[in-house]
Amino acid sequence: MESRSPQVPLRRTAEHLTETPPSNPSPTNIVDKVKRNLVFQSKWAELNGAMGDLGTYIPIVLALTLAKDLNLGTTLIFTGVYNVVTGAIYGVPMPVQPMKAIAAVAISNGSDFNIPEIMAAGICAGAILLVLGATGLMQLVYKLIPLSVVRGIQLSQGLSFAMTAVKYIRNVQDFSKSKSKGDRHWLGLDGLVLAIVCACFIIVVNGAGEERNEGEANVAEERNTRRKKIRKVMATIPSAFIIFLLGVVLAFIRGPKVVNDIKFGPSSIEVVKITSHSWKEGFIKGTIPQLPLSVLNSVIAVCKLSSDLFPGREFSATSVSVTVGLMNLVGCWFGAMPCCHGAGGLAGQYKFGGRSGGCVAILGAAKLVLGLILGTSLVTILHQFPVGLLGVLLLFAGIELAMTCRDMNSKEESFVMLICTAVSLVGSSAALGFVCGMLVHVLLKLRNLSRDQPCSTVCMPGTP
Repeated sequence: MESRSPQVPLRRTAEHLTETPPSNPSPTNIVDKVKRNLVFQSKWAELNGAMGDLGTYIPIVLALTLAKDLNLGTTLIFTGVYNVVTGAIYGVPMPVQPMKAIAAVAISNGSDFNIPEIMAAGICAGAILLVLGATGLMQLVYKLIPLSVVRGIQLSQGLSFAMTAVKYIRNVQDFSKSKSKGDRHWLGLDGLVLAIVCACFIIVVNGAGEERNEGEANVAEERNTRRKKIRKVMATIPSAFIIFLLGVVLAFIRGPKVVNDIKFGPSSIEVVKITSHSWKEGFIKGTIPQLPLSVLNSVIAVCKLSSDLFPGREFSATSVSVTVGLMNLVGCWFGAMPCCHGAGGLAGQYKFGGRSGGCVAILGAAKLVLGLILGTSLVTILHQFPVGLLGVLLLFAGIELAMTCRDMNSKEESFVMLICTAVSLVGSSAALGFVCGMLVHVLLKLRNLSRDQPCSTVCMPGTP
């Protein structure tokens, strides 16, 4: 029988689920709400959950820092503030992730797409998302998109994360060029054996991450006291946090000279100068490919996933879109990496035990401390961090996101979902997969409508 993950139960008490916001938004009510949103459901579980998004965050930030001279200190400070604020607003482990399409364009375009273009792309994407949210258009889109298409986007994103994770584990990575350099050795401080052992450790501790029926669990525990004790011990093991600490220790062992490169103090924060050419290039090459991914994965899929994982804590697409827009309209002017929310990050943090806003607040506080104390010099440490361990964390985050699609019970829903997933993966475009999924969904509805019409409308008896 699989062991429980180091998590608190999925469903909160009825008091939390049925709670409605106060009609009078007085300062006292706001403070009370923030306190409730940041309260820990379980100290170790929340700390462990905070590590669930690092498999996505670290590789992209490291790649942009090495390839484009991104100001890592500034990025850590701003994303740390974003984490704390979103945790206080939403009360769930709402992630703050890099905008992946913009990062991919920046890494692959060489010297034609640098920091000014990256920030211009982030500001434009943020402005559009803010307008879509403030006008209510994003909420309208959320209501119109069928669940099967949303599940297709989630499944494709989850599988994409999992496949990228396997690549991190199997191959040596050059993040500055976003390329694999060859097969990873079996032994060593970043070898295959280390990654496999860590993956097995997570499986033993966390299992598949599924919660069993509480009544059945109580019966089983009464029958086997020893099993009950073992499960309690397993539930206290913060697997992801242990693996992350192991990676930090191995980073210093792999490159002991990095200590000499560490400089204390925050990086200087300056306003990025963006020319008209940078605005044009940033919008065409960065904003346009990023927008479909942000709308579908950062807003629509996040809202749906949050309602699945946290019943009674549903968030409107309007609020999520507005927070994504504001993050980029503030931070990108000062050189902070363009950010968004993401279903993969939410699934990863939930997988490892994150249940409240306190989970991401812990992560945000850590980013703030590192950004203020170490600044950009932290990149020398991250460069030595075992990539195979990041792959392990990313693998389980991707699988957790993909597993949300298991509620597609009918063949028709599964058909639409798989078409959307296949096109998204093969075409490397969530927008293309979305269009194909919507088209198939509409065609199937029209086909069913024609089949459901009564025979009398087709051939009236007694008529010539």
